[in-house]
Amino acid sequence: MRLINKTIQALTFATITALFMQLTHAAPKQIKLPPETAKLRKSKLPGYTLATQQCLICHSADYINFQAPNMNQQQWTDEVFKMQHSYGAQLSKADAKSIGAYLAVAYGSAKATDPSIIAASKSATVVKNPAADTTTAVQALLSNNACLSCHAIDKQLVGPAFQKIALKYKNDAQAQSKLATAIQKGSVGKWGEMPMPAMSNLSNTQSKALSAFVLKQ
Repeated sequence: MRLINKTIQALTFATITALFMQLTHAAPKQIKLPPETAKLRKSKLPGYTLATQQCLICHSADYINFQAPNMNQQQWTDEVFKMQHSYGAQLSKADAKSIGAYLAVAYGSAKATDPSIIAASKSATVVKNPAADTTTAVQALLSNNACLSCHAIDKQLVGPAFQKIALKYKNDAQAQSKLATAIQKGSVGKWGEMPMPAMSNLSNTQSKALSAFVLKQ
């Protein structure tokens, strides 16, 4: 009987060891998210451009649809301030109010002609056409469009490093044009599942200036 017990114990230990080895050597599971298809409702209000540039960095436009229907301007603005104060969104007070005004019109009960909407929209620091085509100061463009919230020169953040992008396009004669288009229109799938929001407020000259800067890294 003692021999049988020892045999059973040995077999049990061998089985557990084999299972443990299989688990430790198994390939890690990967979660593949579906491509991003949700988009913000378009608007001529400057808050739309700001929301595209700032909000879509961290979450899908679908997030907005989970909010209560017919929220007023103050309620939407409070939601934006929550993103600023609780989650560290890099927004000025004026920009937060402008985004709140846009959301109140596009998704809530406000109208674009409401005096409070007009006042909040005028306070935005980035407008739909922020500058003429000749304004191509790259550092200002990087700052004003929150590029450095997702990208760094030499390391991965939310998106790839500028140096890695430059390396990928090193031998591509159409690199600047392709990159400028991706900056203006956005893209998904080139660097994983994380989408790059469209910077549709940029002029052709501005997007080319940014792409030239990236390709020089």
